[in-house]
Amino acid sequence: MTQPVSPPRDSTDKVPSTGQLPAWKGMVALADVRTLSLLGVLAALIVVGGITKPDEFLDTRNLQLVLTQGSVIGVVTVGMTFVIMSGGIDLSVGAIVALASVWATTVATQEYGFAGILFTAVLVGVGCGLVNGLLIAYGGMVPFIATLAMLASARGLALQITDGKTQIVTIDSVLDLGERDAYILGIPPLVLVFAVVTVIGWLILNRTTFGRRTVAVGGNAEAARLAGIDVRRQRLYLYLLSGLCCGIAAFLLIILSGSGQNTNGNLYELDAIAAAIIGGTLLSGGRGTIVGSVLGVLIFTTITNIFALNNLQSDVQQIAKGAIIVAAVLVQRRTASTT
Repeated sequence: MTQPVSPPRDSTDKVPSTGQLPAWKGMVALADVRTLSLLGVLAALIVVGGITKPDEFLDTRNLQLVLTQGSVIGVVTVGMTFVIMSGGIDLSVGAIVALASVWATTVATQEYGFAGILFTAVLVGVGCGLVNGLLIAYGGMVPFIATLAMLASARGLALQITDGKTQIVTIDSVLDLGERDAYILGIPPLVLVFAVVTVIGWLILNRTTFGRRTVAVGGNAEAARLAGIDVRRQRLYLYLLSGLCCGIAAFLLIILSGSGQNTNGNLYELDAIAAAIIGGTLLSGGRGTIVGSVLGVLIFTTITNIFALNNLQSDVQQIAKGAIIVAAVLVQRRTASTT
């Protein structure tokens, strides 16, 4: 007798082993505990900021600044989340942002105006992602080594292009996007771009076969291959996606700073990895959420802002970030051992 085949379920679904949950329990089960925990941490930080520096922290301009600063690294983190979920890593994102920003702000590129800067930044990001993807997926290189090599190469090329000098943007249509007159309903354009990238990333991860294949490859690459997934091609696409996010982030950084520098994107790789980790993405792959990663970005950005307003040293900020990362990893391990 043929047994009925149960429909596939999403990796984040919670299905009871026996019986059916009551309606109210089903609603509670749908709530992501990790997401609620991150929201609680973010709310606590907002309370701390409001208590320590109520006039400065709760000011509308400061909140807009927090969101704007988080937008650049946030876009990078969306791409990083996909890569880590597949069981990979990308240490070159900060260097790619730097290379894309300086290449897009050369005198020759600026002659083509707004479109030239945007197209160049995205093209350089995708090109670097393509190199990473080919080396890892088809060259058999370990992601750590391949992206580390890209980090060194991209930084060196960015330094060579700029000769250590800052390249000033002279295109008014680009600079105007960073002005308050360009805000839409009080929201900076950079934040809107970040929101769009986040929504698209969420839809790709949760509503497409690409997202399911990413989770499958990260959970068990060999099982995914036996199931008919082209693992190498999937990994190539993921590093292309990461490069695309870096290109977009480079353009946002150009708008924010009005320049291109070889030091742009410094330590972005660490911030993006940390935000993804505290957001619930496993370093071993197979699990993660875009929403969690975005909340991780907002938590780190808020911490930095609170520390700056209270005139605390940058080394204290780094210690606090490190403690948060360690705590997040310990929570992940405890959760994994109980499931």
